[in-house]
Formats: sequence, C-alpha cells, structure tokens
Amino acid sequence: MIRGIRGATTADGDNEKDILLSTESLLKEMILHNDLKAENVASVFISATRDITSVFPAKALRRFKEWKYVPVMCMQELEVPHGLPLCIRVMIHYNTSTPQSDIQHIYMKNAISLRPDLKKV
Repeated sequence: MIRGIRGATTADGDNEKDILLSTESLLKEMILHNDLKAENVASVFISATRDITSVFPAKALRRFKEWKYVPVMCMQELEVPHGLPLCIRVMIHYNTSTPQSDIQHIYMKNAISLRPDLKKV
C-alpha cells in the first residue's frame, strides 16, 4: 500500500543555502523517523510558497546518493491570506505496510504552527 508522509519547514531566507539546508534537514528527519528506503518511494512532491525563488528545494534531495532515481517534483504552494512565509512542504509517497496511525509526519521550525497536533521534532 502507498502511504503519504507529510512534512513542512520554513527557510530563514530566500537564498540557496537557507532553502537547501532547511529542506535537507526536513527530509533527513522524515527519512529517519519513518525508516524510509529510497527503493520503496514511489514519488516525492515538494511545494514552496511564492516567496521562495532562489532554488528548487528538490535540489536538496539530490544530495542523497541512494535517492538518485526517485521521481521528485517541485510546485508552488497556493497563495492564501495570512499564509506561512518561506514555507516548504513535502509529500513522500511510500510503499509500506505501516498503519497510517504509525506514520510520523514531521513539522519543523515555524511550520509546526501548521499542524501542532502532529508535532514530532
């Protein structure tokens, strides 16, 4: 069965270093807390708010050698009033028998405010 594993974080600024550092940290936590193996990942969607323009956050995933063949796509998050600025969201589609209630969704930095009920890190 394919399960969705959610995560979100914020970057400290719209520059390549901050965006990739925040995205890489989020991905590492998602992988660690869910014991993910690249060969079981169907795809990864990464969205970013409109104020992130310096780099594709997906570039951070390409730093993980074993994830070379995982399909990944970046997209722009919806712009809504009072939305969280400099926000990066990740959805990993993962083949697993883990019950949905045991999936560890990861929210970091200012993105904890999006789902405080799921706070893990």
